[in-house]
Amino acid sequence: MSNLETWSSVEVCSSSATAGPVREVLPSKAVMLGPGTEVRRLLPTLGRRMIGAWCFVDHYGPDEIAARPGMQVPPHPHIGLQTVSWLLDGEVHHRDSLGSDVLIRPGDLGLMTAGAGIAHSEQSPVPHGPLLHGAQLWVALPDAERAVAPRFEHHARLPVVTEPGVHATVLLGEVAGARSPGLVHTPLVGVDIALDPGADTPLPLEPDFEHAVLTVSGAPEIDGGELQAGSLCYLGSGRRDLRLRAPRGGRFLLLGGVPFAEEIVMWWNFVARTGQEVADARAHWQAGPPTGGADAAFAPVPGYDGPALAAPPLPPTPLKPRGRTR
Repeated sequence: MSNLETWSSVEVCSSSATAGPVREVLPSKAVMLGPGTEVRRLLPTLGRRMIGAWCFVDHYGPDEIAARPGMQVPPHPHIGLQTVSWLLDGEVHHRDSLGSDVLIRPGDLGLMTAGAGIAHSEQSPVPHGPLLHGAQLWVALPDAERAVAPRFEHHARLPVVTEPGVHATVLLGEVAGARSPGLVHTPLVGVDIALDPGADTPLPLEPDFEHAVLTVSGAPEIDGGELQAGSLCYLGSGRRDLRLRAPRGGRFLLLGGVPFAEEIVMWWNFVARTGQEVADARAHWQAGPPTGGADAAFAPVPGYDGPALAAPPLPPTPLKPRGRTR
């Protein structure tokens, strides 16, 4: 998924975790993602830009799209990151410049590694169902592997961990011995956890990770307080478990990872290390034909009918490190 804002600010950050456990509900920002699709942008946000290697979190829906086009994101470029597509309701048609052509459904993992460069589009299929609900997440690649060859993985069967009142699907990483087939480049975890009404259980955590919870439905009690749907709560590090309660049921995504030690520059749909690298990637994309870039990194997206997304202008201030906290 793309950042479609017509003016993109510069995000430069390091990501040492807050020492010890905290409970910090992060503010969201409403962003239009193409015609008719509004998302809640939860990361990066004021004062917090990363959770482990997770560097971008959008939550959208549930939206009624029976009489609307639904998601319509034209071809756009990425470098230096992985995108994680996770659907709760609806379907999204993914195409990319590698030739991948996949319909992603609820419970499927769509994992795209941009590496040195890739372009992709995302659309609700025709016809499509009445609802669209999901999350789009980015993972920053470490410096040693951020220029790897691009790839796309589609995993329709993911490991599931069940306990009384709890159903957990492992998107990335490992939980209770269940490991996702998705290839990652830093120690991290992503889990979709559904709680039955009345659930009350501890969730084991890796104490070396920092964690956050994104509530996608219901209002589960996380660390002693309810979290409404669409909320992202940062939990800090040093936790060995987390108490989960859901008197009325609920569902959330647990995101975590070892604090990302490197600084990154995140602008538009690029994750880089310097402003010049971002400027070069933008120029590379803009120099291509209307349906994509001129070489393998930003090649056209086969099967997409329409123009690619133009990059926004570079900001008037230099693209340079500004630190983790604004």
